[in-house]
Amino acid sequence: MPFSPCRRSHRAVAAAVLLLATALTGCTTTGEGGGSTATPHSPAQSTATSGAIRIIIKDFTYVPAVLTVRPGVKITVDNKDSAPHTVTASGGKGGFDTGTIKGGATATFTAPGKPGSYPYFCDIHEYMKGKLTVRG
Repeated sequence: MPFSPCRRSHRAVAAAVLLLATALTGCTTTGEGGGSTATPHSPAQSTATSGAIRIIIKDFTYVPAVLTVRPGVKITVDNKDSAPHTVTASGGKGGFDTGTIKGGATATFTAPGKPGSYPYFCDIHEYMKGKLTVRG
């Protein structure tokens, strides 16, 4: 059968459509009860109301970088980097500090019991910053 440039063009368009459809599906995750968790659409900010509450460290960033939770909830930090990191409340405000979390390891801390805004950073890489908001 002779070569058809048109057939190649149709295959390229079909591949592009399939890739786009794949990228757009499954991008939102909700916990039980409809609580929102971190999603690829909004890695910078999340409100967690139920289910597992997580901060993921990947590529020297916190995902989500801004997280809103209820007072006293447990938050799991999952370090996906090979380097060690911390989640440390800025200026001692809030009193939380995971200590050093080795690459590939997890740690847990408890959100402050008092509503407010609690900036945090990595004590090892001080340019890494995030904010935990506690709402009653």
